[in-house]
Amino acid sequence: MPAWFDRAGFGIFVHWTAASVPAFAPVGPSPFELAASGGWERAFAESPYVEWYQNALAIEGSPVQRHHRETYGDLSYDAFVEQFLGGLATWDPAPWAELFAAAGARYVVLVTKHHDGVLLWPSTTVNPFRGTTWQSSRDVVGEFAAAVRSAGLRFGAYYSGGLDWTFGGLPITDVHALITAIPQTAQYQRYADAHWRELIDRYEPDILWNDIGYPAAADLEALFGEYYARVPEGVVNNRFDFIGQTSGTVHCDFVTPEYSTDADPTGRRWETCRGIGTSFGYNRQETEDDYLSTDELVAMLADVTGRGGNLLLNVGPMADGTIPGGQAERLRGIGAWLRDHPLPAP
Repeated sequence: MPAWFDRAGFGIFVHWTAASVPAFAPVGPSPFELAASGGWERAFAESPYVEWYQNALAIEGSPVQRHHRETYGDLSYDAFVEQFLGGLATWDPAPWAELFAAAGARYVVLVTKHHDGVLLWPSTTVNPFRGTTWQSSRDVVGEFAAAVRSAGLRFGAYYSGGLDWTFGGLPITDVHALITAIPQTAQYQRYADAHWRELIDRYEPDILWNDIGYPAAADLEALFGEYYARVPEGVVNNRFDFIGQTSGTVHCDFVTPEYSTDADPTGRRWETCRGIGTSFGYNRQETEDDYLSTDELVAMLADVTGRGGNLLLNVGPMADGTIPGGQAERLRGIGAWLRDHPLPAP
């Protein structure tokens, strides 16, 4: 385990997607709590995660679908993508990097592609169904990576390798549907592999943060080998092949509990991820009361790092790139605490 990650302690997650345009999800318990109390069908239909808007929109009778019909009529998700990408021209990465550095974070993980398939960099591997209409012409990934590194932070790349709804899979209503929604075609495998290799070659991310899974036929050993050759101090999470990486038959450097601060029972390095509120992406339904307080976040950070974990705390910017005031205030509060109670040096 590279020393920088082993003792990093605190990182920032950034979910900035086209779903930040409608910015709607029901505010409430995490999907895991919803599943425990009412089953996974309820968890997917009532998910508090804004970035799952497109999926919830496809579920008949869901709160998102009702809200969408009342607010937007029959407008398609494509319109949100167009508006989101059109607004990227005015975004400035510098204030984000300055805020995250002031918060005392040591690394930042940016969502480069979420489940909707929209890319935040101008890829040479173009979506076979959407062309260049679902990718940014501006290199958001590259500019952001340069900004956070200039501020003294490490840069990680999140990529949804398991889900890409431009390749199908909607709606996901239960766990079985989630598993079958992972594209297994040779076409998608080439597409995802090309993207990961492009992210590695262009930006040399310090973290490969995959989500949901990956095509079963992919050669992960080769992908990881190429990555470590390019970034010797890089780390890989456990969401490429959850079963294989849990059993130890597939490599990973750390595990990623979500909305949970339970350490890994096998003693592996762990990083818990969660939003300041109930969503990762920006949800305009959330109020100050739905955010954890600065004191609660500081207590969580102290608890997690004291037990050998990292806290990857998410920020959900608005569609125009503004970080909500309540989120920014809490990050500054954490930074003030860390100045008096610094984490161990990496």
